[in-house]
Amino acid sequence: MKASQFFISTLKEAPADAEVASHRLMLRAGFIKRLSAGIYTYMPMGLRVIRKVEAIVREEMNAAGAVELLMPVVQPAELWQESGRFAKYGPELMRVKDRHDRDFVIQPTSEEVITDIARQELRSYRALPRNFYHIQTKFRDERRPRFGVMRGREFTMKDAYSFDRDAAAAELSYRKMYDAYVRIFERMGLVFRAVAADTGAIGGDRSHEFQVIAETGEDAIAYSTDSRYAANVELAEALPLIAARAAADEALVKTPTPDKSTCEDVAALLGLPIERTVKSLVLATDHKDAAGAPATRLWLLLVRGDHSLNEVKAGKLPGFGDGWRFATGSEIRAAFASDPGYLGPIGLERAGANGVRVVADRTVAAMHDFVCGANASGFHFTGVNWGRDLPEPDLVADIRNVVVGDPSPDGKGRLAIQRGIEVGHVFFLGTKYSAPMKATFLDEKGQPQLLQMGCYGIGITRIAGAAIEQNHDERGMIWPASIAPFAAVVCPIGYDRSPVVREAADALLAQLLAAGIDCILDDRGERPGAMFADWELIGVPHRVVLSDRGLKAGEVEYQGRRDAAASVLPVAEALAFVKAKLAA
Repeated sequence: MKASQFFISTLKEAPADAEVASHRLMLRAGFIKRLSAGIYTYMPMGLRVIRKVEAIVREEMNAAGAVELLMPVVQPAELWQESGRFAKYGPELMRVKDRHDRDFVIQPTSEEVITDIARQELRSYRALPRNFYHIQTKFRDERRPRFGVMRGREFTMKDAYSFDRDAAAAELSYRKMYDAYVRIFERMGLVFRAVAADTGAIGGDRSHEFQVIAETGEDAIAYSTDSRYAANVELAEALPLIAARAAADEALVKTPTPDKSTCEDVAALLGLPIERTVKSLVLATDHKDAAGAPATRLWLLLVRGDHSLNEVKAGKLPGFGDGWRFATGSEIRAAFASDPGYLGPIGLERAGANGVRVVADRTVAAMHDFVCGANASGFHFTGVNWGRDLPEPDLVADIRNVVVGDPSPDGKGRLAIQRGIEVGHVFFLGTKYSAPMKATFLDEKGQPQLLQMGCYGIGITRIAGAAIEQNHDERGMIWPASIAPFAAVVCPIGYDRSPVVREAADALLAQLLAAGIDCILDDRGERPGAMFADWELIGVPHRVVLSDRGLKAGEVEYQGRRDAAASVLPVAEALAFVKAKLAA
């Protein structure tokens, strides 16, 4: 292909509101054009990347035994009401009505539709196992779309769904998809980790995220320095840092701490390490009482002063199943007789239906002689001990985020933390959708059994952004060859003026294309500096430069996108050289 037959539209500067590298570079290189908040047109250069990502995904999904279909973008609300997600999904689900006032959704995912297909088509154990997938437009009405294609409202996703007769068979399907995902991201040339993760709005029993490692990633990944353990920080288990509680050494003292409402300030005032302090957070759950009237229960969650609450873990505590929120200031003052910042577990009314429930993190439950709020503004208790000064916690649980240096949950090494961008997610669903939607099959005895399900997503358009976040420099993008818009570019200097250059460039282009190399020739007649800057911005991994002077010496220049300088090689060796670079 020649550049004059294609469409290239680069900018010197990105719009000021582009926050991350991938957003800035995709706009500058003419890969995307903003239509509305979180909604983009994929221009020809960007679409080539998307199509290459799709091709790799299709090849590996087909090789793993999945069968492609295509489900609608607009789906009837009745299916979502059957699963219970129409009300529960939240405002990210775009709900619309047709001219007959019937409810529909613009799909963010397709569990309901595929389960409806399965309950109609997979009626016998003989039809199992089965895996369907599609690559389709999705829409999630993000409150704050940002980072370009990384968190847009409209995007392209591959989602696959497996159906099996029992949990053991479903586990095999899960593992097959997991292995396919590893191959997909390896073929794309991405550095990634597969990490245990929370199941979130999709639900199910367990899941793994595939995270592309990048400093700009929204997710924090905890991993062991000495083993293969890795998990999203939301899910990573925080082991207790104290093996057993020691005996009390200090007396309980109500100590003045004027204007010191944080653990950091209190520790500094008292001359104690922050590890001696305990942080108090008040959560609320709303429910109906025995008479059916609205009621609220308050929960006091305690973590060590240098730790932070893990909200995902908190949401899984007994009694939190219907959701939770942070307590309001008035609710806190009514229960604790104190302003936030000086709260603690001593002296609370914990009995009865309206009593405050105290939940201590595992490490806090093993502390002694600790410092906590005194439920009086300007005061903290020092020398606090469980059992002597206050009753034992109502519940001891892992409720904190892990930190660097924590022991790895698998007992091997210590935890480190790095940032990642989620590009894929595999879920073991079990009967999460088949049960409410009554998706059953007949077993060998003619008895109905619920289908066991798994679902498997890959963010096609997000991969483009994640690849850039991981592979760029001050000049622009650096694409892995497998998903680059073009694998190589021929840059002839003076193509519009020199018949010798034109003839040699056209010949090299023909050779590269005949060898199956996806290549473009820049015949626009740009000055060398502008031409090179464009292709460095676009990020094509291999560049061959031809000029009158070089051709007279029988030479061309080759430069890889990551190379600091060009290499000179004979014209006759250019094709073999580029092929060898691509093979490497």
